[in-house]
Amino acid sequence: MARDSALMTTPQRARRRRRRIIAATILLTVAGLLTGNAVMVSRQDADATGDSILRLDGRDIHVSQDGPRDAPALVLIHGLGASTRWWDRVVPLLAGSWRVIRIDLLGHGRSAKPAGDGYAIAQQGRRIGRALDHLGVEHAVLVGHSTGGYVATSLAEQRGDLVAALALIDTGPRLDGFVSDGPVGRLVEVPMVGQLLWRLRTDGILRRGLSSAFAPGFPIPQQLVDDTRRLTYHSLTTASRASDDYLRRRPMPDRLTDLGKPLLVVFGRRDQRWRSSSAALYREVPGARVEVLPDVGHSPMVEDPARTAELLLTFASSLPSGR
Repeated sequence: MARDSALMTTPQRARRRRRRIIAATILLTVAGLLTGNAVMVSRQDADATGDSILRLDGRDIHVSQDGPRDAPALVLIHGLGASTRWWDRVVPLLAGSWRVIRIDLLGHGRSAKPAGDGYAIAQQGRRIGRALDHLGVEHAVLVGHSTGGYVATSLAEQRGDLVAALALIDTGPRLDGFVSDGPVGRLVEVPMVGQLLWRLRTDGILRRGLSSAFAPGFPIPQQLVDDTRRLTYHSLTTASRASDDYLRRRPMPDRLTDLGKPLLVVFGRRDQRWRSSSAALYREVPGARVEVLPDVGHSPMVEDPARTAELLLTFASSLPSGR
């Protein structure tokens, strides 16, 4: 080997030296990337911030986390046709002192949208519980918007040990308090007509459908329109029927009374989907706190995030394990 090296010409030695330098550089770069990745993983362990996909019941479920990992858990569950992004305006106000966890329900947002089953409220609730188990959450305050309130309540019915308290935002207490989804929402439920309308949906059609989810005249963010566009007709209509079925079986005040969990109810006085006066039915639940916000429609966390966050933080902080 020494003799071969001695016989090498100067250009050959130079080429070999360059190869050694390149190889060493690659090794150092890989080592640096691995070190950087280790630091990133460590940082994610300290902060719960980030998005991930969990495989639950054979379906991909999107989860988003914000805030300190060691803080108490506040779980935000969106409503029918919505996604985790409906909480975007309120999360920064909550994540300073809480581990805020958002989950896209099956059929919504970035979660799977199967053509089969899995949309029943009890199934959605059980899936939320499994996600929290995977994340190492032992106790949580659940916040549900509209249909998300049924999912949160169902999880509390199934896993009372996991749910410390419930906050319901514009969640209808009984079917007789429902007003309307608006003309577009009514047409979507009509067989064949609804399928055709969904196939031809434009931003304009989607905005008209979403308008009933806010106070009249509220400017609807484009990202919410985009989220609605991503829904399949099957996931939207099947989830809607599941919501009605859950409420038809038993009204919310009865369910919540039996649960005996601390309860906050928030309603917008200008809600176009549920009569705001129906919020008073929740006063039948012992110890329930009911707040009706003026000049706000069906989605207070979008329309008035500061006031919504204030109510949630005050309620959560009043709990025995709250901050």
